[in-house]
Amino acid sequence: MMTDTPDDIGSHAPGREAAAMSVRGAAVWAMAGQYLAFAIQFIASVVISRFFLTPGEVGLFSIGLATAMIVAVLQDFGLSRYISGLTVLDHHEIARCGSVAILFSLLIAAIVAATALPMAATYHEARLIPILLILAGSYLFVPLSVVPMALMARAMQFRGLFAVNVGAALAQGGVAVALAAAGYSSFALAWATVAAAATRGIVAQIMQPSWPRRMRFDGIGQVLGFGARTSVLYLTGALGTRTPDLIVGKALGITAVGLYSRAVSLSDQFRMLISGAIGSVFFPAFARIRDRGEPLGPAYLRVCAGYSGVVWPGMAGLAMASEPIIRLLYGPAWLRTAPLLAMIALTEIMLVALPLVSDLPILAGKLNQLLARNLIDTAMSVLLLAIGCRWGVEGAAGSRLVYALFWFALYFRFMHRIVGFDLGGLMMIYLRSGLASLAALLPLALTYAFWAPPEAITFAQLALASAIGVVCWLISLVLLRHPALGEILGMAAAVPMIDRCIPARFRTA
Repeated sequence: MMTDTPDDIGSHAPGREAAAMSVRGAAVWAMAGQYLAFAIQFIASVVISRFFLTPGEVGLFSIGLATAMIVAVLQDFGLSRYISGLTVLDHHEIARCGSVAILFSLLIAAIVAATALPMAATYHEARLIPILLILAGSYLFVPLSVVPMALMARAMQFRGLFAVNVGAALAQGGVAVALAAAGYSSFALAWATVAAAATRGIVAQIMQPSWPRRMRFDGIGQVLGFGARTSVLYLTGALGTRTPDLIVGKALGITAVGLYSRAVSLSDQFRMLISGAIGSVFFPAFARIRDRGEPLGPAYLRVCAGYSGVVWPGMAGLAMASEPIIRLLYGPAWLRTAPLLAMIALTEIMLVALPLVSDLPILAGKLNQLLARNLIDTAMSVLLLAIGCRWGVEGAAGSRLVYALFWFALYFRFMHRIVGFDLGGLMMIYLRSGLASLAALLPLALTYAFWAPPEAITFAQLALASAIGVVCWLISLVLLRHPALGEILGMAAAVPMIDRCIPARFRTA
């Protein structure tokens, strides 16, 4: 079943080596950038939370950021997907896209600034006014990065994206820690956002100059049409992912939203560390498969195997280790975050079981059907969260588990109709990934039972159990003949020096 996978997602068919290697090489660069960016952001968050900012101060910024991000999903206006999906792209179209990006960045900055007074009044917190004004300023730098990053992704130039993402992470982490240490409180995080946006734009223009020499709005009907529909999709998605901080903050207070947002942020960062960068590689790869008229199903099964085989054990491990992670890294002030982190990490397991639910329907021309489901998805997310808040911040986190089950049921048949994957093959992938996850968790479970419980485990004991868990996971992939193993080895073969240790059949994949 898996040997017929199209080469853009990692086929082993001879004669297609160059195309397959280009995707795997891109994935390696994307993952390297994601790992470095995660490490920088993670270290900065630990330092800030442990030494400088309280949950309430983090919660205040989270409310401001959530407000801005609901509107800021429009900043891209679908340009990244539009550029990646075009079969022909010339400098005139690039200039039009750049002009649209400038126009919408001004609009987004104005809208975010306009929310400052109403949000301050809603939460009875005057400090939200300057925070939102600072965040509004960060969106003025967005046009510098939108088009060049889309062009680099389209051309699989992930070395350039590596420089952009790592540079932005360094700027954000450095400014955040420096200003937090200087006593800027929540404002340190807001100014760090500006620094990241500015750095991202400057580096992107250096790597891929594409600033329009003059504004061009002739013939932009197709850009606006695609952007309007995708923006509705992104906006409804943002209402589901960004309103939780606002709902929790209003219902339970800024300390509760600080605890909740820290759990969500840590879970998101860990998931992105494992798999987030690869998604940016898959969209243009699937676009190539579509343009050749080849079936998407076999390639999609490989993607599902990669996500579930890698993300499931990682997120399950994060859930099991949530208490010692919070205690050892963030300190006693953040201990209430541990059970929240466990529930949210388990939620991610269900949410990655069906990858690319927003991307592939767009490629297949099913945007309207996707929008309808996204509206239902958002309404259920907000409703369940509001109900969960009746039981405190723990209830809010628990509502995410219920939401994940609903989300999977909503999108499963939809994705099956679009992609046409083999149901039996997908169920077998889920079974193998579940067994591999159990193998990865076994060392930590035995450590808790016979050596050190979660409330007493040391960093060294946790690291040892985790390392043994990784070994058990790799062994299980081999024993189970999990399809993800071939993809992992194939990407490792794209790394200089490491490639010599990889069997020849994977080096030529």
